[in-house]
Amino acid sequence: MKSALVTGVAGQDGIYLARRLRDEGVHVVGTVQPGNDDTVRVAAYLDDVDVVPMDLTDADGMRGLVADREPDEVYNLAGQSSVARSWERPEETFALNADAVEVLVGALLDLRDRTGRDVRLVQASTAEVVDGESPYARSKARAEEIVRAAREERGLHASAARLHIHESPLRGPEFVSRKITSAVAEIVLGRRSVLTLGNVDVVRDWGFAGEYVAALRLMAATAEPVDVPVGTGVRHTLGDLVDAAFAAGGIEDPAAHLAQDPALMRPADIPELVADPGPAERTLGWTAEVGLDALVRHMVQVDLERLRTGVAESAAYLAVPATA
Repeated sequence: MKSALVTGVAGQDGIYLARRLRDEGVHVVGTVQPGNDDTVRVAAYLDDVDVVPMDLTDADGMRGLVADREPDEVYNLAGQSSVARSWERPEETFALNADAVEVLVGALLDLRDRTGRDVRLVQASTAEVVDGESPYARSKARAEEIVRAAREERGLHASAARLHIHESPLRGPEFVSRKITSAVAEIVLGRRSVLTLGNVDVVRDWGFAGEYVAALRLMAATAEPVDVPVGTGVRHTLGDLVDAAFAAGGIEDPAAHLAQDPALMRPADIPELVADPGPAERTLGWTAEVGLDALVRHMVQVDLERLRTGVAESAAYLAVPATA
């Protein structure tokens, strides 16, 4: 049986990817951060996944895990994924997003050289590396350099996916998308009246996480490794996402429930990030199908269900959004 190692398996992308791999008959080993309370998520979504607590900064532990499990494919999804947090903790961000990648790549090269197997790596990067100044963007750019060096100098089948923003009901509540959809759900149910945001004029490319992990699978399967942006290519402002969320909740006048707080403005926020979908379509045959309105409607519906039932995590929440 083919095996895959998925770091950060209890995160949004890790769950969708692990379930896809499992359904394809791949044995999945997934890492979670020790001490994080992932028990409910693991129970709800990751049955038949071999979950291993692993600190990304534990170099010996990561080398030992790779040597022991001998994965055929590795999807490095773990790391520090908050731009705001990266400004607060830059050293931690580089340790998790760059230094840990160097250790992982070294472990995979050792595995390949020892066994002669075709080990494949897909590194989850970000669109922010294009011109981002945040520690998050710079750490991810450094990780890309490590991946390229392993590919060009050592012949490792290693690819980097520059992922544009992708969402789902499994997105953490600290991210602005879930802040919006959960707040709208609370407003619909009369549990709050106001949603407070920072800059709603930033332009981004939002897609569905369940589709984006399919692109990662295709990257692992290419004859030659490729680095590609992964996104819809459709331009939206954060304000568009807000409007879509309120519309999904049946609220016709969002302005009556909105407030702006300058303290929520990010330093050095990139004004616009939109994918060129061409490379992924040409090299992988992959295109996004779920649009922003359908995605946000799905997220609001799940957040409403969470509030009504008290069930935070359920496999039922993984249903694919309608494409229209």
